[in-house]
Amino acid sequence: MPKKARELSAKEVRDLKHPGKGRNVVFPVGGVAGLLLQITPTGARSWLMRTTVGSRRRDIGLGGFPDVTLAQARERAREAKDAIRQGIDPVEQRKAARAALVAAQARGLTFKQAWERFSAQKVKEFSTDRYRGQWKATVETYALPELGKMLVADITLQDILRVLQPLWDDKTVTAVKVRERVEKTLAWATVNGHREGPNPAAWRGNLEMVLTAPSKVSGAKNYPALQIDDAGRWWQALQAREGMGARALAFQALTATRSGAIRFATWDEIDLSKRLWTIQPGRQSSKIPANESAKRIPLTDDMVALLEALPKAQGSDLVFWAPKGGALSDATLAKVMRTIHEADQKAGGKGYVDAATGEAAVPHGLRSCFRSWVAERTGFDADMAEIALFHKVGSKVQQAYDRSDQVDKRRGMMQAWGDFLNGRQAEKVVQLQGARA
Repeated sequence: MPKKARELSAKEVRDLKHPGKGRNVVFPVGGVAGLLLQITPTGARSWLMRTTVGSRRRDIGLGGFPDVTLAQARERAREAKDAIRQGIDPVEQRKAARAALVAAQARGLTFKQAWERFSAQKVKEFSTDRYRGQWKATVETYALPELGKMLVADITLQDILRVLQPLWDDKTVTAVKVRERVEKTLAWATVNGHREGPNPAAWRGNLEMVLTAPSKVSGAKNYPALQIDDAGRWWQALQAREGMGARALAFQALTATRSGAIRFATWDEIDLSKRLWTIQPGRQSSKIPANESAKRIPLTDDMVALLEALPKAQGSDLVFWAPKGGALSDATLAKVMRTIHEADQKAGGKGYVDAATGEAAVPHGLRSCFRSWVAERTGFDADMAEIALFHKVGSKVQQAYDRSDQVDKRRGMMQAWGDFLNGRQAEKVVQLQGARA
């Protein structure tokens, strides 16, 4: 049986010294079998417990002296022996804990860091710097102040709600964009091993249980639309007006597109020989998401004639440009619309107002007028009209299989719409509706 070491006092331990040459030396200090104080030739001191684990001899480090006192060293030695009796190797246990810590630190990415890495890749899909900036600004303005310093692994539903709830009722459209981009950032973090479990920013089966559906709180309403019976009269009044704003509004009416698509249209998007206008996804103010395909608008005789008559701006590729340079503002088109309305009222007319609300029609309401005309005055396919408006048609399954934009068919529909505005061939369109009823 090995000799039991005498139990040294704290003072005796402090007085132990290296003999002055050779290797490290160890001194039994007693109290726990195998507990040693190791002293190096330089005088550095540390605690060891020499024992057997299974069939292997182990020197288990218990910390340095004097940071770890004699009493603490004896307590740690007893804990190590208890673990060994339970079949646990303290050395392997420590290695596993250290490896887990290293892995946790590697996963320890903040939301801001995750966002910067995710967005740096995502913005490559967008075609303009301005859209890239707008896309990033939503998260940087509303999410980073709350989530930026948090580890992505620690973000919960309650953290997401702190971001979204202040926006949900008053800035619903913005809130929806923030939610979608936060969700994708956290999904990126999960795929890259920085977090586990369900995505707290997901809508289905998650946020939909605690937030009102966006469509119910957005406060969105239909834009005041030009009435079908007023369209021809309004068109004639527009033709009498001069200026780039009037021409842009006329092109918007003929194409039934959004004003942003018109105001930032460039000549490189337009192929007059093929009679096509192609808008790439992500283009500024196009409202075409970056993950969708390009949108093609067939150009009719009226559209081509309007474009060919336009003066071109020196040093700019914009189709419709402001006199002082740059793109037309949304307010410019709205002002033309409002001026025509007010002029008609001053002349004793009723103006151009929405049939339901009595509000003066606005440029975006021209799209509603077009859609109503298709439904009520023609036999053109409803889905084709929706495609012309850049709306999604059918279920997701149908969209996946039917990717045709029917551009050639739509050319005939848009020509008929231009004829209607100009008062040409009105009877032909009505007869077409009757033939297909």
